[in-house]
Amino acid sequence: MPSSSDFSQHNRIDRRFATLKAEGRKALIPYITAGDPAPSHTVDFMHACVEAGADVIELGVPFSDPMADGPVIQKACERALVHGTRLVDVLDMVAAFRERDSETPVVLMGYLNPVERMGYREFARQAQASGVDGFLAVDMPPEEMGENSALFAEHALQSIFLLAPTTSESRAATICDHGQGYLYYVSLKGVTGAATLDAEAVGEQLARLRRLTDLPLCVGFGIRDGASAAAISRVADGVIVGSALVGRIAERAETPETIPAALKAILGEMRQALDSEASA
Repeated sequence: MPSSSDFSQHNRIDRRFATLKAEGRKALIPYITAGDPAPSHTVDFMHACVEAGADVIELGVPFSDPMADGPVIQKACERALVHGTRLVDVLDMVAAFRERDSETPVVLMGYLNPVERMGYREFARQAQASGVDGFLAVDMPPEEMGENSALFAEHALQSIFLLAPTTSESRAATICDHGQGYLYYVSLKGVTGAATLDAEAVGEQLARLRRLTDLPLCVGFGIRDGASAAAISRVADGVIVGSALVGRIAERAETPETIPAALKAILGEMRQALDSEASA
Protein backbone atom coordinates (compact mmCIF):
# COMPACT_ATOMS: atom_id res chain seq x y z
CA MET A 1 0.00 0.00 0.00
CA PRO A 2 1.51 3.38 -0.92
CA SER A 3 2.14 5.59 2.06
CA SER A 4 1.26 9.24 2.35
CA SER A 5 4.87 10.17 1.70
CA ASP A 6 4.75 8.54 -1.74
CA PHE A 7 2.52 11.39 -2.89
CA SER A 8 4.32 14.23 -1.16
CA GLN A 9 5.96 15.65 -4.25
CA HIS A 10 2.78 16.13 -6.23
CA ASN A 11 -0.18 16.00 -3.89
CA ARG A 12 -1.54 19.28 -2.60
CA ILE A 13 -2.78 17.74 0.66
CA ASP A 14 0.68 16.67 1.82
CA ARG A 15 2.20 19.96 0.78
CA ARG A 16 -0.45 21.94 2.62
CA PHE A 17 -0.06 20.02 5.88
CA ALA A 18 3.73 20.26 5.66
CA THR A 19 3.42 24.04 5.32
CA LEU A 20 0.98 24.26 8.23
CA LYS A 21 3.26 22.17 10.44
CA ALA A 22 6.25 24.33 9.58
CA GLU A 23 4.24 27.45 10.44
CA GLY A 24 2.82 25.98 13.66
CA ARG A 25 -0.74 26.45 12.41
CA LYS A 26 -3.80 24.20 12.33
CA ALA A 27 -5.87 23.26 9.29
CA LEU A 28 -9.31 24.72 8.72
CA ILE A 29 -11.31 22.34 6.52
CA PRO A 30 -14.83 23.39 5.46
CA TYR A 31 -17.32 20.95 3.97
CA ILE A 32 -20.03 22.03 1.56
CA THR A 33 -22.35 19.94 -0.59
CA ALA A 34 -21.76 20.40 -4.31
CA GLY A 35 -24.82 21.70 -6.14
CA ASP A 36 -26.49 23.18 -3.03
CA PRO A 37 -28.63 25.25 -3.40
CA ALA A 38 -27.90 25.14 -7.15
CA PRO A 39 -24.85 23.95 -9.12
CA SER A 40 -24.01 27.39 -10.51
CA HIS A 41 -23.05 28.67 -7.03
CA THR A 42 -20.69 25.96 -5.79
CA VAL A 43 -17.45 27.26 -7.29
CA ASP A 44 -18.07 30.73 -5.85
CA PHE A 45 -18.67 29.15 -2.44
CA MET A 46 -15.38 27.24 -2.70
CA HIS A 47 -13.46 30.42 -3.46
CA ALA A 48 -15.21 32.20 -0.58
CA CYS A 49 -14.04 29.45 1.78
CA VAL A 50 -10.45 29.89 0.64
CA GLU A 51 -10.65 33.66 0.97
CA ALA A 52 -11.80 33.17 4.56
CA GLY A 53 -8.76 31.04 5.39
CA ALA A 54 -9.67 27.46 4.45
CA ASP A 55 -6.68 25.15 4.00
CA VAL A 56 -8.47 22.18 2.44
CA ILE A 57 -11.98 21.95 0.96
CA GLU A 58 -14.17 18.88 1.40
CA LEU A 59 -16.73 18.87 -1.37
CA GLY A 60 -19.71 16.61 -0.82
CA VAL A 61 -20.98 14.53 -3.72
CA PRO A 62 -24.80 14.52 -3.50
CA PHE A 63 -26.34 11.11 -2.88
CA SER A 64 -29.93 10.02 -2.44
CA ASP A 65 -29.29 7.98 0.72
CA PRO A 66 -26.59 9.75 2.79
CA MET A 67 -26.87 7.36 5.73
CA ALA A 68 -24.02 8.81 7.80
CA ASP A 69 -25.32 12.36 7.60
CA GLY A 70 -27.82 14.18 9.74
CA PRO A 71 -30.85 16.11 8.48
CA VAL A 72 -28.92 19.28 7.59
CA ILE A 73 -26.67 17.57 5.05
CA GLN A 74 -29.41 15.17 3.95
CA LYS A 75 -31.51 18.16 2.93
CA ALA A 76 -28.51 19.72 1.18
CA CYS A 77 -28.20 16.54 -0.90
CA GLU A 78 -31.89 16.75 -1.71
CA ARG A 79 -31.57 20.37 -2.87
CA ALA A 80 -28.60 19.48 -5.05
CA LEU A 81 -30.30 16.44 -6.53
CA VAL A 82 -33.36 18.49 -7.48
CA HIS A 83 -31.04 20.15 -9.99
CA GLY A 84 -29.72 16.79 -11.18
CA THR A 85 -26.22 17.28 -9.74
CA ARG A 86 -24.18 14.21 -10.65
CA LEU A 87 -20.63 13.10 -9.92
CA VAL A 88 -19.49 14.27 -13.35
CA ASP A 89 -20.92 17.72 -12.56
CA VAL A 90 -18.99 17.81 -9.27
CA LEU A 91 -15.78 17.02 -11.14
CA ASP A 92 -16.55 19.85 -13.55
CA MET A 93 -16.93 22.18 -10.56
CA VAL A 94 -13.49 21.21 -9.29
CA ALA A 95 -12.03 21.83 -12.75
CA ALA A 96 -13.66 25.27 -12.81
CA PHE A 97 -12.31 26.00 -9.31
CA ARG A 98 -8.83 25.07 -10.52
CA GLU A 99 -8.97 27.80 -13.17
CA ARG A 100 -8.37 30.32 -10.38
CA ASP A 101 -6.91 28.20 -7.58
CA SER A 102 -4.19 25.69 -8.35
CA GLU A 103 -3.03 25.13 -4.77
CA THR A 104 -5.92 24.57 -2.34
CA PRO A 105 -6.44 20.81 -1.85
CA VAL A 106 -9.89 19.46 -2.71
CA VAL A 107 -11.21 16.22 -1.22
CA LEU A 108 -14.42 14.68 -2.53
CA MET A 109 -16.58 13.22 0.24
CA GLY A 110 -19.54 10.96 -0.23
CA TYR A 111 -20.63 7.41 -0.96
CA LEU A 112 -19.48 4.69 -3.32
CA ASN A 113 -22.60 4.29 -5.44
CA PRO A 114 -21.94 7.23 -7.81
CA VAL A 115 -18.33 6.10 -8.24
CA GLU A 116 -19.37 2.53 -8.97
CA ARG A 117 -21.80 3.81 -11.60
CA MET A 118 -19.09 5.82 -13.28
CA GLY A 119 -16.51 3.04 -12.89
CA TYR A 120 -13.51 3.25 -10.57
CA ARG A 121 -10.93 3.64 -13.32
CA GLU A 122 -12.89 6.36 -15.11
CA PHE A 123 -13.54 8.13 -11.82
CA ALA A 124 -9.85 8.09 -10.91
CA ARG A 125 -8.91 9.38 -14.36
CA GLN A 126 -11.46 12.19 -14.36
CA ALA A 127 -10.76 13.11 -10.74
CA GLN A 128 -7.07 13.57 -11.46
CA ALA A 129 -7.79 15.53 -14.64
CA SER A 130 -10.17 17.82 -12.74
CA GLY A 131 -7.70 18.54 -9.94
CA VAL A 132 -9.12 16.40 -7.12
CA ASP A 133 -6.57 15.44 -4.47
CA GLY A 134 -8.38 12.97 -2.25
CA PHE A 135 -11.51 10.89 -1.85
CA LEU A 136 -13.35 10.01 1.34
CA ALA A 137 -16.10 7.43 0.88
CA VAL A 138 -18.09 6.89 4.05
CA ASP A 139 -18.95 3.34 2.99
CA MET A 140 -15.52 2.23 1.73
CA PRO A 141 -13.47 0.60 4.51
CA PRO A 142 -9.77 0.08 3.71
CA GLU A 143 -10.16 -3.72 3.65
CA GLU A 144 -12.46 -3.40 0.65
CA MET A 145 -10.27 -1.06 -1.38
CA GLY A 146 -8.56 -3.99 -3.11
CA GLU A 147 -7.04 -3.10 -6.46
CA ASN A 148 -8.56 0.38 -6.24
CA SER A 149 -5.75 1.33 -3.85
CA ALA A 150 -3.22 1.00 -6.65
CA LEU A 151 -5.63 2.58 -9.13
CA PHE A 152 -6.12 5.66 -6.97
CA ALA A 153 -2.38 5.87 -6.28
CA GLU A 154 -1.70 5.76 -10.01
CA HIS A 155 -3.85 8.88 -10.37
CA ALA A 156 -2.41 10.70 -7.31
CA LEU A 157 -5.76 10.39 -5.55
CA GLN A 158 -5.35 9.95 -1.80
CA SER A 159 -7.73 7.76 0.19
CA ILE A 160 -8.99 9.53 3.33
CA PHE A 161 -10.55 7.36 6.04
CA LEU A 162 -12.80 7.92 9.03
CA LEU A 163 -12.09 6.94 12.63
CA ALA A 164 -14.59 7.15 15.48
CA PRO A 165 -14.70 6.88 19.29
CA THR A 166 -15.96 3.32 18.84
CA THR A 167 -13.09 2.22 16.55
CA SER A 168 -11.16 -0.65 18.16
CA GLU A 169 -7.38 -0.57 18.55
CA SER A 170 -6.81 -3.24 15.91
CA ARG A 171 -9.15 -1.62 13.42
CA ALA A 172 -7.61 1.80 14.06
CA ALA A 173 -4.21 0.30 13.25
CA THR A 174 -5.55 -1.07 9.94
CA ILE A 175 -7.09 2.28 9.01
CA CYS A 176 -3.91 4.15 9.93
CA ASP A 177 -1.84 1.77 7.80
CA HIS A 178 -4.03 2.43 4.75
CA GLY A 179 -4.77 6.11 5.27
CA GLN A 180 -3.23 8.92 3.27
CA GLY A 181 -3.35 12.71 3.41
CA TYR A 182 -5.01 13.01 6.80
CA LEU A 183 -7.34 11.02 9.01
CA TYR A 184 -10.86 12.27 9.71
CA TYR A 185 -11.67 11.63 13.36
CA VAL A 186 -15.41 11.69 14.07
CA SER A 187 -15.62 13.33 17.49
CA LEU A 188 -19.12 12.14 18.36
CA LYS A 189 -21.19 9.01 18.12
CA GLY A 190 -24.09 9.48 15.71
CA VAL A 191 -24.61 11.41 12.50
CA THR A 192 -23.26 14.73 11.26
CA GLY A 193 -24.70 17.76 12.99
CA ALA A 194 -24.85 16.07 16.40
CA ALA A 195 -24.44 18.26 19.43
CA THR A 196 -22.12 17.90 22.41
CA LEU A 197 -18.36 18.11 21.91
CA ASP A 198 -15.89 17.01 24.62
CA ALA A 199 -12.45 18.29 23.63
CA GLU A 200 -10.71 16.48 26.49
CA ALA A 201 -12.17 13.12 25.45
CA VAL A 202 -11.21 13.82 21.84
CA GLY A 203 -7.68 14.60 22.97
CA GLU A 204 -7.40 11.26 24.75
CA GLN A 205 -8.52 9.41 21.62
CA LEU A 206 -6.15 11.35 19.37
CA ALA A 207 -3.23 10.59 21.70
CA ARG A 208 -3.99 6.89 21.21
CA LEU A 209 -4.07 7.34 17.44
CA ARG A 210 -0.78 9.25 17.37
CA ARG A 211 0.94 6.10 18.57
CA LEU A 212 -0.27 4.40 15.39
CA THR A 213 0.34 7.02 12.69
CA ASP A 214 2.17 10.20 11.78
CA LEU A 215 -0.65 11.35 9.51
CA PRO A 216 -2.36 14.63 10.45
CA LEU A 217 -5.43 14.04 12.64
CA CYS A 218 -8.38 16.28 11.81
CA VAL A 219 -11.60 16.38 13.80
CA GLY A 220 -15.12 16.82 12.50
CA PHE A 221 -18.66 16.69 13.95
CA GLY A 222 -19.57 19.33 16.52
CA ILE A 223 -17.35 22.18 15.28
CA ARG A 224 -19.75 25.13 15.17
CA ASP A 225 -17.88 28.33 15.98
CA GLY A 226 -14.55 29.85 16.90
CA ALA A 227 -14.66 28.57 20.48
CA SER A 228 -15.26 24.93 19.54
CA ALA A 229 -12.66 25.16 16.76
CA ALA A 230 -10.05 26.59 19.13
CA ALA A 231 -10.77 23.95 21.78
CA ILE A 232 -10.31 21.10 19.32
CA SER A 233 -7.23 22.70 17.74
CA ARG A 234 -5.38 22.23 21.04
CA VAL A 235 -5.41 18.48 20.49
CA ALA A 236 -5.86 18.07 16.70
CA ASP A 237 -3.97 19.03 13.55
CA GLY A 238 -7.09 20.44 11.95
CA VAL A 239 -10.80 21.06 12.36
CA ILE A 240 -13.53 20.13 9.89
CA VAL A 241 -16.74 22.15 9.80
CA GLY A 242 -19.74 21.01 7.80
CA SER A 243 -23.22 21.28 9.25
CA ALA A 244 -22.71 24.85 10.51
CA LEU A 245 -21.89 25.96 6.96
CA VAL A 246 -24.49 23.85 5.21
CA GLY A 247 -27.12 25.09 7.65
CA ARG A 248 -26.26 28.69 6.78
CA ILE A 249 -26.52 27.87 3.08
CA ALA A 250 -29.97 26.41 3.71
CA GLU A 251 -31.10 29.56 5.54
CA ARG A 252 -30.10 31.68 2.54
CA ALA A 253 -31.04 29.30 -0.28
CA GLU A 254 -33.49 31.83 -1.70
CA THR A 255 -30.82 34.55 -1.76
CA PRO A 256 -27.69 32.65 -2.81
CA GLU A 257 -25.80 35.83 -3.59
CA THR A 258 -25.59 36.45 0.17
CA ILE A 259 -24.09 33.05 0.96
CA PRO A 260 -20.38 33.73 0.26
CA ALA A 261 -20.35 36.54 2.85
CA ALA A 262 -22.13 34.29 5.35
CA LEU A 263 -19.59 31.50 4.82
CA LYS A 264 -16.73 33.97 5.21
CA ALA A 265 -18.18 35.22 8.50
CA ILE A 266 -18.27 31.73 10.05
CA LEU A 267 -14.92 30.59 8.68
CA GLY A 268 -13.24 33.91 9.36
CA GLU A 269 -14.14 33.63 13.04
CA MET A 270 -12.77 30.10 13.13
CA ARG A 271 -9.59 31.05 11.28
CA GLN A 272 -8.94 33.85 13.73
CA ALA A 273 -9.62 31.56 16.70
CA LEU A 274 -7.30 28.86 15.38
CA ASP A 275 -4.48 31.29 14.71
CA SER A 276 -4.92 33.01 18.07
CA GLU A 277 -4.79 29.64 19.83
CA ALA A 278 -1.68 28.65 17.90
CA SER A 279 0.15 31.86 18.82
CA ALA A 280 -0.94 31.83 22.48
